Amino acid sequence: MDAATTAYPAAGLDADALRRMPYQRPQPAEIRPDLVVAPAIPQDDRIWVPQADNVWFRPLCLNISAGYWMNLLKVRKSGILSRHRHPGPVHAFVLKGSWRYLEHDWVASEGAYAFEPPGETHTLVVDEGVEEMITYFQVNGCMYYVDPWGRHTGYEDVFTKVDMCRAHYEAVGLGRDYVDQFIR
Repeated sequence: MDAATTAYPAAGLDADALRRMPYQRPQPAEIRPDLVVAPAIPQDDRIWVPQADNVWFRPLCLNISAGYWMNLLKVRKSGILSRHRHPGPVHAFVLKGSWRYLEHDWVASEGAYAFEPPGETHTLVVDEGVEEMITYFQVNGCMYYVDPWGRHTGYEDVFTKVDMCRAHYEAVGLGRDYVDQFIR
């Protein structure tokens, strides 16, 4: 064996075999486990956490070390949901239905992706005729709720999301620690 074969035992393999070979070194000892949530749209309605009348969220990843969360938002009513500002970027992908912001002339409809820049304040609306809206959101930082003049009226962050999940999952019989699987 030459030095290359000793240092890299797979060096004698052809290119196709090397492409198909999984990583051969250990992962970092401190790495958190992978998170695969399937199905993302749950069959058990108890997994949807109530947020307001006819508004629920389904946690996917609640990252307490980086201060962001990813969830599905489900709405079964028309009207204004909330006015809020984000200090960090938000990414959204519409799975079902549609929504818009009063401050913009676009509509996020099924299949649409939306990027919300840090610092923007907007008012989320689900229009008449939309029976159900489900959107995947990644929220970095918090949602800072405001009135039309920007005065603070409330907030949500990854920690308030965890608290809401704990209380709800305990109340519906899944247990307070059910949310732990989504925390990273």
